[in-house]
Amino acid sequence: MADRADLVVVGAGTVGGWASVFARADGADRVVVVERGQVGSGASSRAAGIVRAQGGTPATVALGRWSIDFYNGQAAAYGTDSGFRQLGYLILAVTDEDERAGRERVAMQRSAGLDVEWLNAAQAAERAMTLGPTGHRGGSFIATDGAIDPPRNVRAYSLAMQAAEVDLRERTAVTRVVTAPVRGGGRRVTAVETDTGTIETDRVLLTGGPSLRAVGRLAGVRIPVGAARHSVAVLEPHPAFDVERLPMVFDIGAGLYWRLEEGGLLFGWSDPDEAPGDARRIDWDFYDAMRARLAALVPVTAGLGLRRIWVATIDYTPDHLPILGPGLDADGRPIAGLTVASPGGHWMMWGPAVARVAADLAIHGQTTLVDVTDLGLDRFDADGRSRLASDPIALPFPLAAEE
Repeated sequence: MADRADLVVVGAGTVGGWASVFARADGADRVVVVERGQVGSGASSRAAGIVRAQGGTPATVALGRWSIDFYNGQAAAYGTDSGFRQLGYLILAVTDEDERAGRERVAMQRSAGLDVEWLNAAQAAERAMTLGPTGHRGGSFIATDGAIDPPRNVRAYSLAMQAAEVDLRERTAVTRVVTAPVRGGGRRVTAVETDTGTIETDRVLLTGGPSLRAVGRLAGVRIPVGAARHSVAVLEPHPAFDVERLPMVFDIGAGLYWRLEEGGLLFGWSDPDEAPGDARRIDWDFYDAMRARLAALVPVTAGLGLRRIWVATIDYTPDHLPILGPGLDADGRPIAGLTVASPGGHWMMWGPAVARVAADLAIHGQTTLVDVTDLGLDRFDADGRSRLASDPIALPFPLAAEE
């Protein structure tokens, strides 16, 4: 008998995992997830876990809000959860321009229904407690943003996939997405070839992190997703952090953020001058610069020991926005049955919502969660440049996807 599926999902990260569960619930009888490694072996298990509804555009506000609602409802829906904790999130303004842009952002977010407020420097220091009163101009704050536990999230969607009877195939590499010509022009999906055999299907969902560009090439699709190093460290426990709730903070200008972690402080950063490519080592010089920046804003961290540190290769898009739409052939025409989904590096933050939209598009051809008109591959030119303005709340990744 032929190996056949109603939907083949390429990639078993946060987006691929949850999308497969949603697709099964939407009536796809047989969903196969193909993963060249193991579930969560990429950035999904190495993330910082921060989740915010404070997006820089109405679309990203919607994605963040949906994801937070989803995390809050997981236990009831699936009997498992990703460990979401509501901590609150303060996005700092350091310069006059930061404050001007931040206040405009708050107005947009409030018009989108988000209960966000602007705090001056004194109010921000009082709310965040360990934040010093100087060196910043306050920032935007909302109490309902928070963080998940990334390894627990991998466990949650793995259990949900198992309960939904998703056919998961780990250590299975895709070698080609097969398409056939359509009468009148264009092409359609017919199968996925792997190193263990061929799966016949009319629907394929391409997900994946830094490897998504390479996966796209297997389908003859150009996907401008880049790869860059991201670093995360955790400081030793201190009584100041031995609290149940302490707001997360993002120093947006420096690309530095921090939150509670096991009685200590987790902080992460990206280098704005980072060259695209795989993460191979820790940049200790830049670590020292980020430690100094952190100590200037959170004085209690000065002199604290390093508990652990790691780097991961994470993905990004040139405009820091998600990709949600059909795969396009070399002439820019949609390939029938082929859907591309990337959260643009915001896996924990937008991942569940991106997965929901991806499943909607793959199964139904449309979604009501967010307007995806401008989020497809057709927004990029031949050099991978986007016609959209970049999301203003993002880590300082490069603006080009090529290495």
